[in-house]
Amino acid sequence: MSERLFDLRGIYYAHANGRRVLNGLDFQLAVGERVGLLGANGSGKTTLLQLLVGLYKPLAGEIEAFGRQRIRENDYREVRAKAGLLFQDPDDQLFCPTVAEDVAFGPLNLGKSRAEARRIVHDTLAMVGLQGFTERITHQLSGGEKRLVALATVLAMQPAVLLLDEPTNALDQETRTRLLWLLEGLPQAMVIVSHDREFVAQLATRTLRLEQGRLTAA
Repeated sequence: MSERLFDLRGIYYAHANGRRVLNGLDFQLAVGERVGLLGANGSGKTTLLQLLVGLYKPLAGEIEAFGRQRIRENDYREVRAKAGLLFQDPDDQLFCPTVAEDVAFGPLNLGKSRAEARRIVHDTLAMVGLQGFTERITHQLSGGEKRLVALATVLAMQPAVLLLDEPTNALDQETRTRLLWLLEGLPQAMVIVSHDREFVAQLATRTLRLEQGRLTAA
C-alpha cells in the first residue's frame, strides 16, 4: 500500500448550531493521489478540508497525518506546513498590501531569508502566470487574479499536499485551462473540492462523494 499522508477514522463533526455534517467518516490520502471530492452545498466538504489541517477539531474519531496522530493544536503546526489549504474565498487568504508580500509571507514564516523569499515569489508568480504582479495592490485585483495569487501563496510554501476548495471559482475559461495544466504537472497529492465536475474528472485519480456525513465512491 502506498504511504498514507492522511488517515481519518470514524470522524464525527457538528456545527455550533448542532447540525451534524460528518457521521463516522473514514478517509485516506496516499502519496501521489489526487482525490476529487463532490457533494451538495452544506454536505461538509469544506469542513473536511479544515479538519485535515486542524482549523476544526472532530467531536470523535482519529486523525493521523504524515505518520503521526494529531490531537492538540501543537500537533497541527507541522501539518499546516506540509498541507497547503486554498480557501474557497481568496479574501480569507490574502491580507498583505501587495501581491509580493502575500506570497512571501509563508516562506518567511518558514525561516527563509528575504533573498530566498524574493526568488520564491518570482518563481511562484511565474508558475501561475502572474509575472509582473509583485507590486500590484492585492485588494484591487479581479476575482480570478486573487484566486491565482491565493494559490501562489500556497505553492510558495512547497507543501506535500494541496487541499483545494473550489479552485476554479471566478476563473474565466482560459485561466481555468491554465490552472488545470499547472495542477496536472505538480507532484503533490491533492484533495480537490469542486462543483466543476469536468475539472475534477480531468484532474482526479479517484473521486468521492460526501453524502449524509460519509464518503462513497462517485
